[in-house]
Amino acid sequence: MNPRKDTMKPPLLLVGHGTRDDKGVSDFTAFVDRLSRRLDDREVAGGFIELSPPPLTDAVEELYRNGHRRVVAVPMMLVAAGHAKGDIPGALAREKERHEGFSYAYGRPLGPHRTMLGLLAQRLDEVLDASADDLAESGDTAVLLVGRGSTDPDANAEVCKVARLFQEGHAKQRGIASVEPAFISLAWPSVPEGLERLRRLGTRRVVVLPYFLFSGILPDRVVDQSVEFATQHTDMDIRCAPVIGDCDELADMIVERYDEALAGDIRMNCDTCVYRAAFPGFESKVGEPQTPHHHPDDPAHGHGHGHGHGHGH
Repeated sequence: MNPRKDTMKPPLLLVGHGTRDDKGVSDFTAFVDRLSRRLDDREVAGGFIELSPPPLTDAVEELYRNGHRRVVAVPMMLVAAGHAKGDIPGALAREKERHEGFSYAYGRPLGPHRTMLGLLAQRLDEVLDASADDLAESGDTAVLLVGRGSTDPDANAEVCKVARLFQEGHAKQRGIASVEPAFISLAWPSVPEGLERLRRLGTRRVVVLPYFLFSGILPDRVVDQSVEFATQHTDMDIRCAPVIGDCDELADMIVERYDEALAGDIRMNCDTCVYRAAFPGFESKVGEPQTPHHHPDDPAHGHGHGHGHGHGH
């Protein structure tokens, strides 16, 4: 074991969802590299829970092989849905069984953080010109904040919370009329439904703001559906902002989540979690056992077997 490891902080393990999009994998890898360069007092590793290599189990194996027995795992998730609540903890629990003496502290998702709201405002400004004409027309502008969508109502509510916080802060400062939430999969309103609602409200210009960290199939779908709607409604000015992307501000958020987890100060809100509280239509989920997510590159799983997820990323 390297003696220097004894004086270093526990390594940071970034856990991504995974995507079939090569650009999305590159974005994640670049972000892991960014954190590695910034944090010279700890090792940084990253892995996915499905769809793309490297799988989480490989990242853990690398850290364990390097002599680490305790890690701080931070989910690269914007909301606490099934992946952050069940899949990642389940996968980490499996790694404890595989590796003697291994333990971990688990951080919370990124959520409606003040820095994230500021990053969304930056992406909005990239497509909202600062010209006098644009500013004069800002009262006719609305934002459609598009989240991933989930079967977990708590996660969908988080996206709506972000939309409202963004409306009352950054959007209001820019004179934007409203911020509406929408989802690209598994929840409603869809992107076309959200745009149609704004059209019927008389909105002349819409900035579609993807609530996604990195590139992927779903963010691309947001753009495709927005462009298709725009071609059918030429009286509207519909602009698509970029995803959050690999940046220093996002790295700052991860470090904050790392510090919280290391100190045992997680502060998760479980009052509206369907696995803890009974909600109409979701009562069967209370106390539901959480199992690790299938990953085709994980040696614990056979190749070629499905895992019940029909959505793309």
